[in-house]
Amino acid sequence: MSRFPQARFLVSAAAPGQFPPDLGAELAFAGRSNAGKSSAINALVGRHGLARTSKLPGRTRLLNFFELTPGQRLVDLPGYGYASAPEAERSKWLPLIDALKRRECLRGLFLIVDVRRGVTAGDEGLLDWVAPGQRLHVLLTKADKLGRGEALKALRTATAQLAGRASVQLFSSIDGTGLAEAQGVLREWLG
Repeated sequence: MSRFPQARFLVSAAAPGQFPPDLGAELAFAGRSNAGKSSAINALVGRHGLARTSKLPGRTRLLNFFELTPGQRLVDLPGYGYASAPEAERSKWLPLIDALKRRECLRGLFLIVDVRRGVTAGDEGLLDWVAPGQRLHVLLTKADKLGRGEALKALRTATAQLAGRASVQLFSSIDGTGLAEAQGVLREWLG
């Protein structure tokens, strides 16, 4: 059952002028290509297929805005690390993402990290990009791929590596690990 039955795709923005008005509350979802950003969005919203998923990395190439309720939005960012998009296209992403960072309505960022990879140099670069004081929550996705002991070890390692810069939790869009906790963060940040 969907927690946001009115959730809908709004726009794929290729330029800041295509962003929805800077009103209400937005949460951005960022992470390495194929870490599970779109799957996390779908699980959190309870709407299979709202954000398009793919087994191929680099499929999200624009900033995709989804309206949950009037004035509440999620933003799916292009993945970093590996991307099959041409360099000319990838070079346009940074100004787009920088424009998103300056929006008054941006309430926080969910950083999606594949638990099997841990926090990578690309993730650290994103942490450096985040505005001081910006709320950041890390979802260690694909937790269902590890045994409980391995997953808890990965959680301890990520928590130590993040050193208070972000809250962090295990998450799986497949078996629901951490779903209620992440939905709580989403609801709190959207107000």
